[in-house]
Amino acid sequence: MKTELEGRTKEFGVHIVRLIRTFPRTVDGIEVGRQLLRSGTSIGANYREANRAESKSDFIHKVGIAEKEASETVYWLEICESAILGRNDEIKTLRSEAIELLAILTTIGRKAKGRSRSIVGVLSAFIGIGFPFFRFSLPAFVLLFSLSRFPLSAFHVAL
Repeated sequence: MKTELEGRTKEFGVHIVRLIRTFPRTVDGIEVGRQLLRSGTSIGANYREANRAESKSDFIHKVGIAEKEASETVYWLEICESAILGRNDEIKTLRSEAIELLAILTTIGRKAKGRSRSIVGVLSAFIGIGFPFFRFSLPAFVLLFSLSRFPLSAFHVAL
């Protein structure tokens, strides 16, 4: 294993495979199992690919895919829990692990992108003055929110 997280995601995929073997051989068990198998095992595959990326943008893209697969896996595990497919205690354990993997991958993606979560820090750096003296034009406002994690449309600003 290249990293500890690669091993952890591989082990997670193995547990997903074992869980799916306990599902009933019904239409719902087969279809939900198929979706869970694809998303749950691709987390590790995409993270492993990310670690062998050819560029920073390739790494960010592949970590993003692994993050999306982790989110989808959480969803399918919630479906399994609600529909009572498989052993409930095992599903809860795997859902908790999937949530942790999602948080880790999200953090890795954000750090790789170099995103600052501080809007004040971005604005201060952009206009070169401290917090109490914020006066900026519309283009500066648009730039500020294009750099933030919130879409400009979330603030209902008419341009």
